[in-house]
Amino acid sequence: MMRAWILPVLLALCGSTVAARLISAGNAGAATAVLLVFLVLASMNSPLVFPRSISAREAQRRSAVDGRPVVYWRPGCTYCMRLRIRLGRSARRLHWVDIWRDPAAAAAVRAANDGNETVPTVVVAGRPHTNPDPEWVRQQLSPSP
Repeated sequence: MMRAWILPVLLALCGSTVAARLISAGNAGAATAVLLVFLVLASMNSPLVFPRSISAREAQRRSAVDGRPVVYWRPGCTYCMRLRIRLGRSARRLHWVDIWRDPAAAAAVRAANDGNETVPTVVVAGRPHTNPDPEWVRQQLSPSP
């Protein structure tokens, strides 16, 4: 749980430090801009941007029932962020599993990626797909004609 917040907290602290130095140098406008940029980066890398994570076991159970893909991800991953942003509202229809919160999820990703924890790994109909195109993932959510 704490591991997911390391990067966002570090970004916020670094931004605050740089902003404080700029303010002490008499440059309040630049300090505000720098702090804003760092806070935006921190929020984009926080677990709050992603839909609520569930366990790997629960995601597999739900996927078996509704046929929706399972996305294995981790905070701070730029490719996961790209997938989440490009999917937009459709992302909420997927089952998201944070591999840093669930050791079984991390093991499933390693098994699918030759021992590497490469994310995002999207499992569709039992087949893993590493870092797939977001448009392809969106198509997997659409009902087949």
